[in-house]
Amino acid sequence: MKYRMLDADGDYVFGRGKHAYLEGGEAVAQSVKTRLLLLLGEWWEDLEEGLPLWTKIVGTRGTEKQLQAVDLIFKDRIYNTLGVKRILNYTSSFQNRAYIFTAAIDTDDGPVLITNDMKTAAKLSNREVK
Repeated sequence: MKYRMLDADGDYVFGRGKHAYLEGGEAVAQSVKTRLLLLLGEWWEDLEEGLPLWTKIVGTRGTEKQLQAVDLIFKDRIYNTLGVKRILNYTSSFQNRAYIFTAAIDTDDGPVLITNDMKTAAKLSNREVK
């Protein structure tokens, strides 16, 4: 898999030639990220595609049953991303009304760790995860 790199603001990177693309596990990880950021009804070409943030996630009270329901939505988006073979490990919680997750996934190019927890992401950026 080859994927155009995104900058820190989520915009496509241009002007770097072949260095503006990701390959392997990094490409799959970015593909998962963009699939999780795409909101339901946001993409004009397929209004049924996207994360149902407004209809099924926002307003969730944080009970164990509701956490499991949100987990299933996120796991489905991750698992159905091109290049993902399986989810190896998945942890999640509601912290201060925010949904935090960390997923270890197996890709065609080996394992990759994905998280939306900024504390964990900062720790991971200091070392290579594969």
